[in-house]
Amino acid sequence: MQIDERVRRARPDDVPALVELVYGLAEYERAPDECKLTAGQLETALFGPEPKVFCHVAEHDGAVAGCAIWFLSFSTWRGVHGIYLEDLFVRPETRGAGLGKALLTALAQECVRNGYERLEWSVLDWNTPAIDFYESLGAHPQDEWTIYRLTDEPLARLGS
Repeated sequence: MQIDERVRRARPDDVPALVELVYGLAEYERAPDECKLTAGQLETALFGPEPKVFCHVAEHDGAVAGCAIWFLSFSTWRGVHGIYLEDLFVRPETRGAGLGKALLTALAQECVRNGYERLEWSVLDWNTPAIDFYESLGAHPQDEWTIYRLTDEPLARLGS
């Protein structure tokens, strides 16, 4: 299994760049006001005593230029874990250099190495460049599923 040397696991000193990337993704997805992430939150999530979130970064000219932030999922039907890719983002000025594919390849390698049987993510239906890219890798949309989400007051109401 060949490893792309531009991709590695994130380190604590990457957190400021990762926060910038997440905000860049929020801007790209036309929802900058919805992003509330702080460096402290991300550092705790990735590097606290019991991390539940993981991250790979892609470097370009010695700087963090992209990231894949992910966590483990579990398929009751398959009986094994998988990876859910929460965020994949590459700085616009470094797109086209293969960093997105290198990040997804690293996650696929993580799956193979650990016996995980799924690598899944969501994409906005208007994001045709991303959809075309994912389909070029052999990914298939799961059109029969609709994502539901509870946040803010409805979540608090249901949880009280």
